[in-house]
Amino acid sequence: METQKAPLINKVAESGLITLELEKYYPSGGWAEIDLKDYLFMGLILKEKEFRAQVAETDWDQYNNKNVCIYCSTDAIVPPWAWMVLAKSLMGNAVGFGFGSKEEVLEKLFIQNLEQNLNPEKFKDGRVLIKGCSTKRIPEGIYMYITEKLIPVVKSLMYGEACSNVPVFKQALKRRK
Repeated sequence: METQKAPLINKVAESGLITLELEKYYPSGGWAEIDLKDYLFMGLILKEKEFRAQVAETDWDQYNNKNVCIYCSTDAIVPPWAWMVLAKSLMGNAVGFGFGSKEEVLEKLFIQNLEQNLNPEKFKDGRVLIKGCSTKRIPEGIYMYITEKLIPVVKSLMYGEACSNVPVFKQALKRRK
């Protein structure tokens, strides 16, 4: 007598869980850094004529397809226009750029990608799982940012994997009158 095996049921697929992989919004391109001290006299003093000449002589093509962190590692007093000149020089070459450490610029560019490419309304009334494991390190601030964007629209928000997740938010059931 043959015993019939029950068909396998994918409970995760049937749960209606929407998995959001933040890694997909990671800024594309490599990374480079510009330390403004390299454009300063003795690493401390900005002389406008020399600064502009050095900026003009810089091969900005080296920053093609890269995200660039701009900072100054010395205690130089830098006029705001100097940062603007560097930004202008990077435009059209760098994928993205910003002031600060790689971590700070990464978070800024990550948020720009999310703002441009993620519509929170797509997740309206959904059960959303923010995927926990990824091959790239996701800055902590991104998790806070995505939580802020999704809480107003989702039914529930979780972190981790479908088989093992941590509940972050669950919309309260509306009481019947």
